[in-house]
Amino acid sequence: MNTLTTGAAPTTDRSTERMVVTGIGIVAPNGLGTDAYWDATLRGHSGIGPVRRFEADGYPAKLAGEVPGFDAAEHLPGRLIPQTDHMTRLALVAADQAFQDAEVDPSALPDFSCGVVTASTAGGYEFGQRELQQLWSRGRQYVSAYQSYAWFYAVNTGQISIRHGMRGPSGVVVSDQAGGLDAIAQARRHLRRGSGLLLTGGVDGSLCPWGWVAHLSSGRLSTSDDPDRAYRPFDAAASGHVPGEGGALLVVESEVSARGRGVDRVHGEIAGYGSTLDPAPGTGRPPGLRRAIELALADAGTAPADIGVVFADAAGVPELDRVEADAITGVFGPRAVPVTAPKTLTGRLGAGAASLDVATALLALRDGILPPTANVTPDPGYRLDLVVGEPRHTSATAALVLARGHGGFNSAVVVRAGGL
Repeated sequence: MNTLTTGAAPTTDRSTERMVVTGIGIVAPNGLGTDAYWDATLRGHSGIGPVRRFEADGYPAKLAGEVPGFDAAEHLPGRLIPQTDHMTRLALVAADQAFQDAEVDPSALPDFSCGVVTASTAGGYEFGQRELQQLWSRGRQYVSAYQSYAWFYAVNTGQISIRHGMRGPSGVVVSDQAGGLDAIAQARRHLRRGSGLLLTGGVDGSLCPWGWVAHLSSGRLSTSDDPDRAYRPFDAAASGHVPGEGGALLVVESEVSARGRGVDRVHGEIAGYGSTLDPAPGTGRPPGLRRAIELALADAGTAPADIGVVFADAAGVPELDRVEADAITGVFGPRAVPVTAPKTLTGRLGAGAASLDVATALLALRDGILPPTANVTPDPGYRLDLVVGEPRHTSATAALVLARGHGGFNSAVVVRAGGL
């Protein structure tokens, strides 16, 4: 399936068309590939452990979620290895998986019909740190020419588009955890204007000393040395989060486009989106997350009662968990909807976290099973129906995914199950 019959101009109005997910690619700390990740998540297998990518003994936080057994040379051409950061290599592999899952070769589609919109918080930090160390210790002649772009926020978008010949509307969104949802929303806008197919989502990671100091500066990292107790959102023992690397990339296209190239199954629909910014501290105005939820529901034409599960942002910081719990209960009512945070098995993956939650939500709706929030004893004061312990069977047909970025970004996406 490598033909696309909708090479419409960017002015085409598709505002009433369904935008469907036809491909998923996942690189996560508890599984490389969609099947491996989903199996590990349902089994409660965690990818959080002591940092291996650098020596972390001298830092107060020593745990991370790292993609296991990843050897870029097994997946990518040798020419790409010296010009890419580890994070970009992960993104290229996720993109390959997503296109394979969607049974599409973007380079064979009409020119300018396909684009890439990704999210990133840091760019190629590890690559950048290495080249700066070369500059300081050996001189500028030892700095790689690839440093000019390998560190940049937009590098994943650029490398994916070049590798797959995608010359349509492209871009990058930089808004921390919320970025994964914001990128998906931007891709949906391009599709509504007439683009044929978009690859979107986020794969992120900055697990190196330079990136680690940036993580620590937030004051939100857990300093526990116990992987089972370090990241516990909505728990009375919550003490911060564990960072990680990875994420998910999705192939998204209009329903008409998917039908036109002979697709016979889809993972689901990107049905609604909403975003807000929190007010400035001290203004006394309420946080913006609840409003983002309401906007996403309205955009999807969905009532709160139609949502079968909420995938929480799950900051793991008590005051932030309280804000999220209040937003959820304010819209749905106390304990009125199942809530889960499978990212307790991976850590928070920067801009990759929310797109991974979208992929997980689609898998959960497909299989009728909700993955649990691991290692958490729910604090009843949050008044949430938190899925813990074992997976929970469900007949849900719609899910809500939440994400918040450092500095007050709030985003929400509604996804629906359903075929063509």
